[in-house]
Amino acid sequence: MLVGLLVFAAMFWPRFAPLEAAPLIALDETAQNEFRAQSLQPFSAGSTQGRHFAASEVVLRLAAAPERPQIQLSATIGENDSLPRMLQRAGVGSGDAGQVAAMVASAVPLSGIVPGTRFSITLGARSNAADPRPLTALGFRPRLDLGLVIDRQAGGLVLTRKPIAVEMTSLRVQGLVGSSLYRSARAAGAPPSAVQDYLRAIDQAVPFEDIAPTDTFDLVVSYKRVAGGDGEAGDLLYAGVARGGQPRAQLLRWGPDGSFRSLADLTGAGQAESGLFGAPVAGHLTSGYGMRRHPILGYVRMHSGVDYAASWGSPIYAVTDGRVQFAGWHGGHGNYVRLDHGGGIGTGYGHMSRLAVTPGMMVRRGQIIGYVGSTGLSTGAHLHYEVYRGGQTVDPMSVRMVQRQQTIDPRQIAAFKARLQALLTARPSTLVGPAR
Repeated sequence: MLVGLLVFAAMFWPRFAPLEAAPLIALDETAQNEFRAQSLQPFSAGSTQGRHFAASEVVLRLAAAPERPQIQLSATIGENDSLPRMLQRAGVGSGDAGQVAAMVASAVPLSGIVPGTRFSITLGARSNAADPRPLTALGFRPRLDLGLVIDRQAGGLVLTRKPIAVEMTSLRVQGLVGSSLYRSARAAGAPPSAVQDYLRAIDQAVPFEDIAPTDTFDLVVSYKRVAGGDGEAGDLLYAGVARGGQPRAQLLRWGPDGSFRSLADLTGAGQAESGLFGAPVAGHLTSGYGMRRHPILGYVRMHSGVDYAASWGSPIYAVTDGRVQFAGWHGGHGNYVRLDHGGGIGTGYGHMSRLAVTPGMMVRRGQIIGYVGSTGLSTGAHLHYEVYRGGQTVDPMSVRMVQRQQTIDPRQIAAFKARLQALLTARPSTLVGPAR
């Protein structure tokens, strides 16, 4: 019985040998190479990870990679950069870069190409791998109204000037002064350079500390616009401040020196009364004697004289006879002249553009001692005038002066009024609230 059971169990004993499964597809040598290339295995075992296709006998090894016949790229000139250096960084050969710089210099000054100017460059095919690619074409716009194109023709590189039509117009910006005149004007869209010129011009007519947050600033800037839509702001043409709709100052860029002048500057209105001293300059009073907030330093301090607005280069006169005690650079006064009139009385004249006297000279009343400028701590062309008594400054307005009349040209006054009216008829480009 036992023997029978053992025989029966042996008949049905399972086979534990591995079973070989039939492949799903037939793998030839090419397929096996492809699977091997795509499989993950150690590098020590000859791994070829990263290859997507296995090389076969139809793949030919090249001695060198082929080059594109042409390369188009864009480059930008930077701060303290030069045109040849920028071109060589972009891949242009030194010979072509030097030739391009000479050609561009014949059309526009290289120093006039502003940082950030973008160049479109096309490089051609080279015959030798050791040589740089030849320059095929280059184009850029050095000015808003001019484009320059350099092409390689049969005879070599050729420069072509392409004038761009420009529409001249004006941009008027108005708004409330708010907590910061500069920030409010910038927020209204005025360019930074125009705002700086505006602040210098307004300081000639109205002290900054007298401008209220509710006052309205008004400036007109020249503007160039091309057909493509690009534009460029130019010089400040008009600077004004109004309070309650009434103008407090209206200044135009006027005259060959480009200074800002008001109608009062042309007519001589609002100048000093007659008395002991002559007026030091043909201009009008803009800032008095006493404590004030300094327009540059920003804090309140003593203003030891008075300021007269006058155009750059206007002659400055000795108010009466005296001897030149000092003539030269004097810190914040810039170019400065000090006159001693005897009896403990002296006068000082600051921010001159040029001196006309030297220390020790004797000067007569009405003699030119210098010319109006903006040297030292100054925001614009004007004369800082001081009077000394016993070595201490006193209010110059306590000393009565005689007016030095200037010639009034009716035609110039009429032209000034016409220009002012033309600028003020321009619609404001924007009107915003004050800066917070």
